[in-house]
Amino acid sequence: MRNPLIIAGVWLCLAAGCVLGQGASVQDELQALKKENMELREKIRQLEVAIAEVRQLALREPAAAPAPAPAPTPAPAPAPAAVAKADEAAAKKKPAVELYGFVKLDAAYDTARTDVGDFARWVLPEGPGGKDDEFNMTANQTRVGLNINGPATGSIKTTGNVEIDFYSLEGGENKPQPMLRHAFVKLEWPEHDFSLLAGQTSDVIAPLLPDTINYTVMWWTGNPGYRRPQFRLTKGFDLGGDTKLQLQGAFVRTIGHTSGYDPGDGGEDAGFPTVQSRLALTLPFGEKRKATVGVYGHWGQEEYDLDAAGNSVDLDTYSWGLDAQLPLAKGVTLQGEFWRGANVDTYLAAVGQGFNKARLNEIRSIGGWAAVGFGPWKGWKFNLGGAVDDPVNRDLASGNRSRNMALFGNFYYSITSAVQVGLEVSPWWTRYIDLNEGQSVRAQGTFIYRF
Repeated sequence: MRNPLIIAGVWLCLAAGCVLGQGASVQDELQALKKENMELREKIRQLEVAIAEVRQLALREPAAAPAPAPAPTPAPAPAPAAVAKADEAAAKKKPAVELYGFVKLDAAYDTARTDVGDFARWVLPEGPGGKDDEFNMTANQTRVGLNINGPATGSIKTTGNVEIDFYSLEGGENKPQPMLRHAFVKLEWPEHDFSLLAGQTSDVIAPLLPDTINYTVMWWTGNPGYRRPQFRLTKGFDLGGDTKLQLQGAFVRTIGHTSGYDPGDGGEDAGFPTVQSRLALTLPFGEKRKATVGVYGHWGQEEYDLDAAGNSVDLDTYSWGLDAQLPLAKGVTLQGEFWRGANVDTYLAAVGQGFNKARLNEIRSIGGWAAVGFGPWKGWKFNLGGAVDDPVNRDLASGNRSRNMALFGNFYYSITSAVQVGLEVSPWWTRYIDLNEGQSVRAQGTFIYRF
């Protein structure tokens, strides 16, 4: 049996050797890590020195300006031949045509006889038998029109319009003949706020219309102006701050009085056209609203033949007036006109009287109208207004109409977006020289389908 002491000693020697061996290995690894750490510290120090030198250089020397970007190469301007070719192609393009209009049935009851009946111009003098009521029904105000758009050529916008209704007063009540309302072409230069119009359309003067169910919109009762052939120029001027000035001028056909000795009319015989003009200012009027006020006038002349020998008299036709359109509140607008003139029967003023054939003098007149509109509010629209046309009595002859006045109140209700119904009540008074006054109350209903 081996000695236990000897065996224990051997094991102790082996353990001590292992411990000493491991201690030497750990010592070597520690030395290597210390060396590597010192090398890393040296590299960091060198980097910090380099960074500091770069900062000093940046402070001493300004940064170099970046190289300028190359200028864009301008697109080559189109050759004149290419522009002409493009304009020619645009001119050959067919314009867009839009059909519009409405079908309108009117039914009216008058407590006394009016002229014309289907629509009211004035009340006839009351006869010995008193008032004679009447009832009329017509579809003659039915209207059809074409809006023509294009072609656009360069900076010019081209539009046109043709419109008719059936109030020519020719033909039977149930087979009326069409009447031309508008037929014109319009060239616009939007960049310059300038336009040219050639053809037949509404007068430059008295541009506003009261919203009445009666077809005449207070013509012969204080609202002058109609439609006639013309050549019109319009120029706008931007005054800044939503304020704009507009100037219009036109040469128009003088429509005069036909005598028994001239197959034409006196306006044609004058040898030159009538001149019309209007200056209007549009400016802010409350929050998000604009008001427009204008001043207008016209002058022309007629040559009225007296006999077959060529004796004639020259008759001036002229007017001046003011118009205004004021948005008082949201959905509430006040508008109206005031005017004076002479020999204005073809402008549907002076209660349809131009000159005194006995004394061969122009009939002067003064008139105007005002109306306030409400709506539309949930399909409802309302209008209230009045008008008066008052010729100068000393210019008149016996039997002439010396004053025409009317009030009106109406409403429209939209059954659908295209169909409306309406009702208007309107009292009328017409005075005469040496004749009884005519008085009537007109109640007129309407049914309108717009397309």
